Amino acid sequence: MAYEQLKLNNQVCFRLYSAARLIVRSYQPFLSRIGITYTQYLVLMVLWEKDRQTVSAIGDRLLLETNTVTPLIKRMESEGLLTRARGQEDGRQRIVALTPKGRELEKEAAEIPGCLMGTLHDCELSDGTLVSVVPYLDEIIAKLSAAPSGS
Repeated sequence: MAYEQLKLNNQVCFRLYSAARLIVRSYQPFLSRIGITYTQYLVLMVLWEKDRQTVSAIGDRLLLETNTVTPLIKRMESEGLLTRARGQEDGRQRIVALTPKGRELEKEAAEIPGCLMGTLHDCELSDGTLVSVVPYLDEIIAKLSAAPSGS
């Protein structure tokens, strides 16, 4: 007999994982129109807010390790969306900058948040429901990102 705490329906993490996976899936039709993945979209959003950032700063903003971000950025560089250059002050750092193609994608991506909201509304999710969950998610993210690993 399964312990009560091991039942899938009792797992907060499963709900968060499932919601995140389904949201990312909802983005896919809009992102595929402009030829990027969800993780590439996240990197581009960071750079659209502030161009010319280090790989580690991008990773910090996305709560991802450098060894996860680096291959993604290399792939985006090979697709002509970004450039990487050695930092002037610290040659070990890589400064990531948008190319004209990467900047142009911002115009094409501008409609995506509205399209996604339309998809969520089609699923009968209200703006109130969506807005109300944000502070709780922010609290979870802040507390877990500040916690020591493995605790």
